[in-house]
Amino acid sequence: MNWERVHIFLEVARVGQISRASRKLKLDHSTVARQITALETNIGARLLERSRSGCQLTSAGKTLLAAAERAESEFLRVNSEIGAAGDEICGTVRVGTPEGFGNYYLADRLGMLASRHPRLLIQLVPLPRTFSLARREADVAIALDRPDRGRLILSRLTNYSLSVYASEEYLVREGAIETRADLAGRMLITHVEDLAYARALSYASAVGRFMSRRYECGSVVGQLEAIRSGHGVGIVHDYVALRYPELRRVLREMRFTRTYWLASHPDTHNSRQVQEVRRFISGSIREDRSLFCWQ
Repeated sequence: MNWERVHIFLEVARVGQISRASRKLKLDHSTVARQITALETNIGARLLERSRSGCQLTSAGKTLLAAAERAESEFLRVNSEIGAAGDEICGTVRVGTPEGFGNYYLADRLGMLASRHPRLLIQLVPLPRTFSLARREADVAIALDRPDRGRLILSRLTNYSLSVYASEEYLVREGAIETRADLAGRMLITHVEDLAYARALSYASAVGRFMSRRYECGSVVGQLEAIRSGHGVGIVHDYVALRYPELRRVLREMRFTRTYWLASHPDTHNSRQVQEVRRFISGSIREDRSLFCWQ
């Protein structure tokens, strides 16, 4: 059996679409489709039911997927052992992280790590979503909720706090916010509720019930820019607010504490490159602990 074809099948099975798999593999759509067809011909069974909306695994496809993932896991384990014997850290590590943490903390720090290791490619992916390590969407992931499924190497990274903020210009123009009653008539700048991907994001209602107007933005960056521009009041990570002197914390009795979790997959956890990235992130957090959880 041709392993390259099996590898292509793995990607299609994981993402559910030939077009998405082809982009990830950097192959033409037709090439991926052709390789899947050739694999099915070689095996003598249909592996995928194809439609315009995507691909569904057949019973034969599910059997091959399980076997292919076992083979891939063994290959990754052996590759980690061989790589450990080298002197230089090399390879690719994709780090999936929440948007705020990735953009406002890790982007700078991981850039420093990348500059230390010329043969180490770090891919930082700060997006408002969860990442599946089993489907190889990332090698290291930062989660907002403690993962309770799958085979994971998991550790608590740090607690962090969020508070209610408005810009100084907004408070001068619209008046101070000293009590919750002062929120009446103000605009809450927050996330899009039905796009919330983690239970940890359920803090907006604590403020929103005092406010009748909302501006919802699916991006943490967008929310922050709207608050900084003086359009309303919103909940901001305290360590992010430190960057912007124009932001003023209001309603000091309202503070929200959440947790970042650090996860990697057992198949790649012991590779030198993943270990280096995990150690670096954990060490950076230890040095900056006071940034994350305020009193």
